[in-house]
Amino acid sequence: MVNLFDILNNNRGIALVITISVTTILVAAALEYNRRARFEVIATAAARDRLTLSYMANSGVHIAMAVLIKDKAESNFDSLQEDWANPEKIDELLQEIPFDAGKLTVTITDELSKIQVNALVQFPESRQFNENQVMLWDRLLRSIRSEDVLKDDSDPVAIVNSVKDWLDSGDDDATTGLSGAESDYYQDLDPPYASRNGPIRDLDELLLIKGITPEIYHDFEENPGLSKFMTVHGMTPGDGTSFGWPGRININTADVAVLAALLGVEHQEMAQAIFDYRQEAAAEKDAHDFSDPKWYKELAGLSDATINTNLVTTTSDVFRIKSEASIEATKASVIAVVKRAQDPETQKWTCEVLSWKTE
Repeated sequence: MVNLFDILNNNRGIALVITISVTTILVAAALEYNRRARFEVIATAAARDRLTLSYMANSGVHIAMAVLIKDKAESNFDSLQEDWANPEKIDELLQEIPFDAGKLTVTITDELSKIQVNALVQFPESRQFNENQVMLWDRLLRSIRSEDVLKDDSDPVAIVNSVKDWLDSGDDDATTGLSGAESDYYQDLDPPYASRNGPIRDLDELLLIKGITPEIYHDFEENPGLSKFMTVHGMTPGDGTSFGWPGRININTADVAVLAALLGVEHQEMAQAIFDYRQEAAAEKDAHDFSDPKWYKELAGLSDATINTNLVTTTSDVFRIKSEASIEATKASVIAVVKRAQDPETQKWTCEVLSWKTE
């Protein structure tokens, strides 16, 4: 005989199990909904911050361009004494921008303080060496890397020959010297590729050239590589469709290794003295006249030094701008290379963007 009490107890147990199961499902669903809602909120906030940072970084580049245009109207030479090279002056300008949150930092450097890669050959013909530039490459390579690194295909002479073959337009198996390389060499590599046979557009392209290893190109253990001292910019238009790279380096802004390459073997140790003198003049706000490219002769020990006047200048219109924006742990940056140019009709100066990279 079925006991009514047992039936009621069983039904209550089943109901309890069902209630617990439903509650568990509802709690799990609520937790999942909460997780998704929190994720959406975080994702939306992150997207908002990224957009804000993008606008902040872009504004930093435009501020830098305004500084460079103003500088062009006020000075006939470019040195580290000027506002564009003074971090304190740049920060003062940035403080005037009312950002609700975050921080913006802007750095401007002279792109023509470096050796112009494409000046190694005489464009637009591009069939002959620019001998002055050959000397710069050789001196620079020997000053930044040891003899153990600069051997075989990475010997300075071999590297210069290979770079010349990469740049020149004569891809006809007529390699430069015994160590150059044309497309047939690169086609045998894995993966194969062809020689540029024209101007280099991106500096990292140097890594594709025979003899230029990552150890030579990149910075290693606080030893800067070629990438720090070279640029693909500096092209100047000629008559009609012609163009070229003068290869002149701003002696007022060049780094120690580049100064040493300019000075030559007999005076290389004085490169640091030139560098330090410029830094002291900038720090002390010394109104030194850096307009004459031979000002270095005023320094002790350099009166008899001679730098080829075809290799130096005291002006520059090509600059690298790095604008970094941050909101807490989120960061964004823009690296732009710009060129100051004068409108032939209005005579007003503007900045033309040569390259723009967002990180």
